[in-house]
Amino acid sequence: MKIALDVDGVLADVIQSWLNYNNSVRQEIFKHEITDWDFWKKFQINRYDFYSELSSCWKNWNSIPPTEGNLSEITKNLLNFGQVDIVTARERSTDSFVKNWLNHHQISFDNYVSVIDGPMKAELDYDVFIDDSPLNAQKIIDNKKKIILYTQPWNQNISHNDIQRISNLSEALEKLN
Repeated sequence: MKIALDVDGVLADVIQSWLNYNNSVRQEIFKHEITDWDFWKKFQINRYDFYSELSSCWKNWNSIPPTEGNLSEITKNLLNFGQVDIVTARERSTDSFVKNWLNHHQISFDNYVSVIDGPMKAELDYDVFIDDSPLNAQKIIDNKKKIILYTQPWNQNISHNDIQRISNLSEALEKLN
């Protein structure tokens, strides 16, 4: 089995780092208020500013918290199901920071794959995708592939019979079993 494992929002809680930055320069936003993928529109934040700021958060990679504890052990167990690749959409300039973060948190994986845009992931040759993006989830379903959606406030509005939801990564082990 080939598993594509996302970073932002599944392993790394980068939105929390962005919120810390945002709340020091703009109107305060709480994570539970981020109810849509493109939430920045609701808060009148320029799209390019948001994505630039999110990328900048990775420069201080050691301050980005994991989404949950015990990710090292869970990702090690994922490898029992087959090939596990980190598949992430990002600016190439942040790849080294992300790899440092993965190494620091002892995340187990086989390959690191970076694409320019999230929905491009669905075109890749994987049996299962573990992701938090509702856009990616829809594209993966459209391509007749399996998605395990890591529940976040911004993906609550998507529902589909082919989506398997998890609230923590260890639940993915159960779903894959």
